[in-house]
Amino acid sequence: MIDPKTKRSEVPEELTWNLKDMFESDEAWMAEYESLKEMPAQIAAFQGRLGESAGTLLAYLQAQDELELRLAPFYGYASCKNDQDQADARYQDMRGKAMSCLIAISSAAAFATPEIMAIDEDQLNRFYAEQPALETYRRVLYQIRRRAAHILSPAEEKLLAAAGEMADAPENIGSVFRNADLKFPAVEDSKGEQHALTGGSYGPLMESEDRVLRRNAFETLYGRIDEYKNTIAATLDAQFKQLRFFAGARKYPSTIEASLDRTEVPVEVYTNLIEAVHGNLDKMYRYVRLRKELLGVDELHMYDVYTPIVADAAQKIDFEQAKTTVLEALSVLGEDYTDLLKEGFNNRWIDVYENEGKRGGAYSSGNSRPHPYVLLNHKDTLDSMFTLAHEMGHALHSYHSCKVQPTCTSDYVIFVAEVASTCNEVLLMRHLLSKTTDKKERAYLINHFLDSFKGTVYRQTMFAEFELLMGRMAESGQTLTAEALSEKYLELNKLYFGPDMVSDPQIALEWARIPHFFYNYYVFQYATGYSAAVAIANRILSEGAPAVADYKKFLSGGSSTDPISLLKIAGVDMSSPEPVNSALQLFGELLDEMEKLA
Repeated sequence: MIDPKTKRSEVPEELTWNLKDMFESDEAWMAEYESLKEMPAQIAAFQGRLGESAGTLLAYLQAQDELELRLAPFYGYASCKNDQDQADARYQDMRGKAMSCLIAISSAAAFATPEIMAIDEDQLNRFYAEQPALETYRRVLYQIRRRAAHILSPAEEKLLAAAGEMADAPENIGSVFRNADLKFPAVEDSKGEQHALTGGSYGPLMESEDRVLRRNAFETLYGRIDEYKNTIAATLDAQFKQLRFFAGARKYPSTIEASLDRTEVPVEVYTNLIEAVHGNLDKMYRYVRLRKELLGVDELHMYDVYTPIVADAAQKIDFEQAKTTVLEALSVLGEDYTDLLKEGFNNRWIDVYENEGKRGGAYSSGNSRPHPYVLLNHKDTLDSMFTLAHEMGHALHSYHSCKVQPTCTSDYVIFVAEVASTCNEVLLMRHLLSKTTDKKERAYLINHFLDSFKGTVYRQTMFAEFELLMGRMAESGQTLTAEALSEKYLELNKLYFGPDMVSDPQIALEWARIPHFFYNYYVFQYATGYSAAVAIANRILSEGAPAVADYKKFLSGGSSTDPISLLKIAGVDMSSPEPVNSALQLFGELLDEMEKLA
């Protein structure tokens, strides 16, 4: 590990991602930026012509593919540079330039959707017959035309596209505030020693066995956030105002319907998830009681939620060991899969440790041109090893889809985005459990698995329910004030954790530190994805090669069909509540074993 206060320029190169695979230098990126400025005019040359012939329509769609192949590394480079040190003004400016460029290109292409919509169905069928190469774009054209009721005139579409840069402002402001400007004082443990508190170190501190340290970190973090709660609430209010504006402009009755329709996910999948989890809250309450009992505390507080409940079993897992174990666990997916993992590990796809100004959390870029990039803030813990497996699941999902699919259908939709990542986590946990019969170690691992269920299915569903509440508040004309948000959040926290948990008043402010509330109804997919992943992993481990083959078809599916159909290829039907209920049944079975081991 390196000190999280290390300046970016002092981080050893081998621990950073190699962005030269996208652009050799900032100067090369700037040259591409200047070149891309010409693209809006070239796109505009197609305006008014898309319905004139099959050849013209094909030429436009192929030009869009070629442009996408340039824009992916262009925006990816600027985004990664900015995320590695968000306090660096050069890369703030570069990311701003990249976004402006994308908006200009999007605005120039705003005519396309209305023109494609205007093509008569019979005429479009003649186009397919005249130009067989158009078959590649049949899915894309269907996706455009199926939303006919929500497409506006060319002038209106251009205006909405131009407004996109302003629409991104709340998320960008929130990200810069959390990662570059928001600073926390050091916190003290029970021995009087000081510990750095940052967005990246908060998680590991909350896993500490030192309860004084956990409480101090918890109270210090939320005490600091409390000073800015009104600013953060105003930013969230702006986020939902822009979502409401775009939903209304496109004639959707609600922000959630506007969001989910883009990916062909029925709203019932979202609401069914919340109902299914509500129906299984008894298991969560049972988990809370078990945690309270095993920690031996009179009161279980929110700062007691993440510390391991099995004493003296935590292990330090450095990055090299984490890579080795992940490779072993995922060997069930075949040598071709692990060879790709090794390529990512050995060729600097990954930015490993936290440094000063670096974006918190972890992600896979989703950009597989020339290959995916993964941002970590590795902490040499079991949780960090699972994060590595998770993010490489994303990365290899992107890699497979980009390799197999044509450019136009290579980007999978967000509903399936968390399946591959979580499947890796489940396979890793099953691998670790299969290697030990030691009672304490097994209990430690099961606790981690239970915590994963709690954090991904229960917690993310709670977030999803809160986001739905925020959307409904905004749609009713209510301002999202810090007071209103805190009141709603505390109510939900009490509902989800139950009577044996002390819902400390500070937890009412947790909404203020969750970046995903700026992601437009994203978080529910962690819970649905986890449920699907449990089913897929179980099938892989029980059926072997046929299940692996089906899973790789899913990984290679991109957006070639709707997400519910894609998951059916892998053997999971998410139109039913069964996968969620089945996953939570496993949660209950793990609780049974944990109670026997404890």
